[in-house]
Amino acid sequence: MTWTAPRIERRDIPAAAGERAMLQGWLDFHRATLLAKCAGLTGEELARAGSPPSTLTLLGLVRHLAYVERWWFRQRFAGEGVDGLYFTKEDPDADFNALDPARAEADYAALIAEIAACDAVAADRDLDATFTATDGRTLNLRWVYVHMIEEYARHNGHADLLREALDGETGA
Repeated sequence: MTWTAPRIERRDIPAAAGERAMLQGWLDFHRATLLAKCAGLTGEELARAGSPPSTLTLLGLVRHLAYVERWWFRQRFAGEGVDGLYFTKEDPDADFNALDPARAEADYAALIAEIAACDAVAADRDLDATFTATDGRTLNLRWVYVHMIEEYARHNGHADLLREALDGETGA
């Protein structure tokens, strides 16, 4: 049986909420939007480039965002000693490259698991809690939330175009 990315439900974004709820709401919305763009597609379809000569794929975006979630929330902010996802010295863009449609379900599950782990790391931490970035800047958890919202928003624009090129589906 061929795996197909499941349909998902997006929650409404809070219209009037405190800062933390608003940041989490927008991040959750954008996370769900990426998953909605994948819904109903097989691993083969997720790994297919939608706009050659670009090699960008929905599966590459899923892998990339799992990597970025782990990097900012767990490795940088929380200082966890977890390995990076996909990234190697030989191929720093391995999240976009070396795609295996047969591993699409596992890659999709890795993003879901990473989201849960990142939410757990940030849940009880103050938005003003700081850490030092690799370039020496002092950043705070608020910065991570805003950066992740813009990261997903940018890539969801790519996902819109990829999905439409694959099967004509628009919206979500």
